[in-house]
Amino acid sequence: MPRPRASDISAAALVLLAACAPHGHMRSSVTTTVTRAPFGHLADGRAVELFTLRNAHGMELRAMTYGGIITVIRTPDRAGRFDDIVFGFDSLAGYLGESPYFGAIVGRYANRIARGEFTLDGSTYHLARNNGPNSLHGGIRGFDKVLWTAEPLERDSSAAMALRYTSGDGEEGYPGTVAVRVTYTLTPHDELVVDYEATSDKATPINLSQHTYWNLHGNGEGDILDHVVTLEASAFTPVDSTLIPTGEIATVAGTPFDFRVPTPIGARIGQQNEQLRFGRGYDHNWVVDRGGRSGLVHAARVVDPKSGRTLDVSTMEPGIQFYTGNFLDGTLTGKGGRVYGHRTALALETQHFPDSPNHPNFPSTILRPGETYRSRTVFAFGVTR
Repeated sequence: MPRPRASDISAAALVLLAACAPHGHMRSSVTTTVTRAPFGHLADGRAVELFTLRNAHGMELRAMTYGGIITVIRTPDRAGRFDDIVFGFDSLAGYLGESPYFGAIVGRYANRIARGEFTLDGSTYHLARNNGPNSLHGGIRGFDKVLWTAEPLERDSSAAMALRYTSGDGEEGYPGTVAVRVTYTLTPHDELVVDYEATSDKATPINLSQHTYWNLHGNGEGDILDHVVTLEASAFTPVDSTLIPTGEIATVAGTPFDFRVPTPIGARIGQQNEQLRFGRGYDHNWVVDRGGRSGLVHAARVVDPKSGRTLDVSTMEPGIQFYTGNFLDGTLTGKGGRVYGHRTALALETQHFPDSPNHPNFPSTILRPGETYRSRTVFAFGVTR
């Protein structure tokens, strides 16, 4: 299986266009560009900006300062036709409503924490229970619902932006003041590199991820059951009926969760299986096979036979949440008035395991003073013929 190429993100000159150029409009004489433009206001009057990154091949990414949300990614199909392959809304108002984390940075703790509580160094902390009995994606006002500051970055032949946010001590119940930086880099190799960095003045759990919803058909056309998925994972973490891991690390062999060879999403999603019933489909954490390797490893591949588009995901994280849009039910209307129905998008959230603070056998997510949390995920885009 082909592996994504290493990203070229050495510091050098980058052509920057005027700060307030309309988003989506590029000078034809410039190949790699970063532009920024207004994208509305929050209820308290604070301004939201939208950044547009474009590489020399014409691939385009748009991301805004509210939630660090990626609103658009345009890539070509096998015929060279560019379409948007991520879910979202046409304006800020949609994201301020009932958005299911479309395109957002999620934290402080991506995924779920059981009963909204954990004990750390002898103290018990209580979080908002915003997902049944559990806390999900950082609580009621997680990183997906805060206003980040952002700036364009100088990258060699790449278009990049850096987002920053400082989460105060006690925010959403978590201890410590945490300074976070997330960088989006669009490389000449048609990769989106997401770099996460955080420090804290108190011990605290930290687990950051990117929650883009993908449909490689483009423009939200049809469901994703024909997308062919490979997961480099021999094990997964089974869950209870509230989607909290039981603590077991179970083999995927002989189960519908075995994606070690390319398999259409729809091939086994309807099988009689307790785990599929709990998740209403796939909504589980897979344990990435590392083979003793540290650093960046290939974790997932998605191929759309119809358009030819491919997506490869590499990560430094130990897990990846594969979610098949089971809770999309046609009640959300997205870009261009398109209704987002059941299983019309998938998510691949690189992460530490859900509820790790309550499972000593899981890799630790505790960040302590003097340490720096660093993680990288690479989304590499291509086509098959």
